[in-house]
Amino acid sequence: MIEVVRIPALSDNYIWLAHDAASGETIVVDPAVAEPVLEAAEARGWTISAIWNTHWHPDHTGGNAAIKDATGCSVIAPAAEAAKIPTADRLVAEGDTVKLGAFEAEVIDVPAHTAGHIAYHLPQAQIAFVGDTLFAMGCGRLFEGTPAQMFANMQRLAALPGETQVYCAHEYTQSNGRYALVAEPDNDAIARRMAEVDAMRAQGLPTVPTTIALERATNPFMRATSVEQLAERRAAKDGFRG
Repeated sequence: MIEVVRIPALSDNYIWLAHDAASGETIVVDPAVAEPVLEAAEARGWTISAIWNTHWHPDHTGGNAAIKDATGCSVIAPAAEAAKIPTADRLVAEGDTVKLGAFEAEVIDVPAHTAGHIAYHLPQAQIAFVGDTLFAMGCGRLFEGTPAQMFANMQRLAALPGETQVYCAHEYTQSNGRYALVAEPDNDAIARRMAEVDAMRAQGLPTVPTTIALERATNPFMRATSVEQLAERRAAKDGFRG
């Protein structure tokens, strides 16, 4: 199976290092910075063969050039954001596939946070790298897209198998959960999850990855029943100070 290593960066980013032992291949998802990624790979004796970017934001691509220079790896990035990711070697979009050893990742278009945002779903490994589209109990801000796009994204991701491990790019769970409690005050699953999250964060522990099943039960954006409800919840979350 694929081994995934969490690398904290900046204030709340997570960079993901994924390694396939059978092939010896290693990929990096959304490197905000290079140094801790290179150190983590070297410490494990892994050679980085590719970078997978989900979108163009600097806290997801800032390490591309230095990692590429150090390892000679290729950079795979969303085709719709090619102009904003000059380090890209291969551009991909909905329907394309990329590989980590024998594991195939399906590229899914999930625009809204940025106009060309993509996710990578590896069905054999039951893994999805979702960048800033889906968070634990949250979704990305609509910087370049619409509520309708994000609603479609949530429906699309909710349709993945429940056991799928979801690797998002930020530790936002506690703040997302505080809003989720307000959005769905009668949802006991959210209350139970928040008790666990608060305990984990009090110990400095990470709260991701999450799973699709857990998000179906506790994520007010994935649980929105209409575009209008998602739009209302996103606007409310943007102004939430709980």
